[in-house]
Amino acid sequence: IERSWRDLVWFVIIFSSAYVLLIGRRRKFGSNRLAPGPRGWPVFGHMFNLGTMPHRTLAGLKQLYGLVVWLKLGLVDTMVILTTKAAAELFKNHDLSFVDPNIIDTMQSHDYNKTSLALAPNGTYWRVLRRICTVKMFVRKMINETVSIRQKCVNNMLLWIEKEASATKEAHGIHVARFTFLASFNMLGNLLLSRDLMDPESKVGSEFFTAITGLIQLGGHPNITDLFPCLGWLDLQGLRKKTDRDVGKALEIAFGFVREHLKEREDGRDMSKDFLDVLLKFEGSRQDEPTKLSEKDITIVILVMFLAGSETISSTIEWALTQLLCNPKIMIKVKDKLAKVIGPKRRFERSDIDNLPCWNWAIQDTNFMGYNIPKNTQVFFNAWAIGRDPEYWDDPLVFKPERFLGSKTEYKGQHFGFIPFGAGRRMCAGVPLAHRMLHLVLGSLLHEFDWELESHVTAETMDMTGRLGFSVRKSEPLKAIPKKSLVL
Repeated sequence: IERSWRDLVWFVIIFSSAYVLLIGRRRKFGSNRLAPGPRGWPVFGHMFNLGTMPHRTLAGLKQLYGLVVWLKLGLVDTMVILTTKAAAELFKNHDLSFVDPNIIDTMQSHDYNKTSLALAPNGTYWRVLRRICTVKMFVRKMINETVSIRQKCVNNMLLWIEKEASATKEAHGIHVARFTFLASFNMLGNLLLSRDLMDPESKVGSEFFTAITGLIQLGGHPNITDLFPCLGWLDLQGLRKKTDRDVGKALEIAFGFVREHLKEREDGRDMSKDFLDVLLKFEGSRQDEPTKLSEKDITIVILVMFLAGSETISSTIEWALTQLLCNPKIMIKVKDKLAKVIGPKRRFERSDIDNLPCWNWAIQDTNFMGYNIPKNTQVFFNAWAIGRDPEYWDDPLVFKPERFLGSKTEYKGQHFGFIPFGAGRRMCAGVPLAHRMLHLVLGSLLHEFDWELESHVTAETMDMTGRLGFSVRKSEPLKAIPKKSLVL
């Protein structure tokens, strides 16, 4: 009974607050011509219509309502971009109007959103960070100089997989994403901080990894505060409290790396040329720029790099390997090409990528318009739906890497039917590095091992659904059996 009364009280609070705000907004925007959309519930709007896979649910609305769909998620006006044509219109003609990203409540913890390259508002500080990343971090010179570092991290991953696979006499599946996540995490650790963070003996690295993975899970969790911002102070689900804990822990550890680096510089022991060193040496050259980056700013920049890089790369590789396992004829073609170009006596290397155009196709196939838009409307850019737009792609739901044969379509933000890294001013700054990491890790996995599905799983029964986080990861993590094929 006590719980029922408590639930009733919360319902009254939510309903009353929402009703007052709803009436105010109707009076303000009632005469506007909004984009079409389904009829929603009073107060709650369409929040109950999204289902467990919103990206798929929203994609299905295109047939009923057209290129752009209007939703009300709780009290938040929402415009959903579903097609290539709508994406082109937005990025070509309205990019500046929507340049500031939607900030979910959990990402405001510790003022994370104010100093993050991904979330900071458009302005001087964001432009400074963007310039540092594009001029100092993700440039050809730096990427070429760190080839050996990435290769070392991949070699370690291959050894870990081999050890895991041989732990028992019987063949058994391994969680592929776990190993690819660790590899990408260590690649970033070396580029940013000159160290392997997932060294089996590193307690600090393990704690940092735990905090980062916790943040990734919290970032994809539905939050009532994002639908009813007026109730944010209540933290009904406790998500802000949990995020404060994990962000605080991650910042504490990352801040320790910064202090350690500063101490090494003071003692004359600093010989590194990693990204942390670049951030520490930054000096503003323009009148409106900060003269230096604060230690907190630097710490958050480092944290963002780990969050953005490790999850997305790992997820993409997991999906790519899943598609290849479910399409054995394509897998055979890819493996044959790897064998012909590389041979049986050495590992996959960065230099092999240019000689394997079919390799690019396999990875690539994995991955406003007359209406009035009220102020503070959030825009959902459904890259999943756009990448499957039948007006842009033939057989969009079929894994068909050869579709890129002779095609000029690339994922660099100019072809709006294929923008896994985004487009416009907010396009991912790390595309050049991500491109190389993806190819190196997946190529190494396929050249080093022959892969099989577990005995109780077939291509037809494989769970191909996804769950939302920072990216769409497989709902059921891929477990596959690796069998050593490369003898060194």
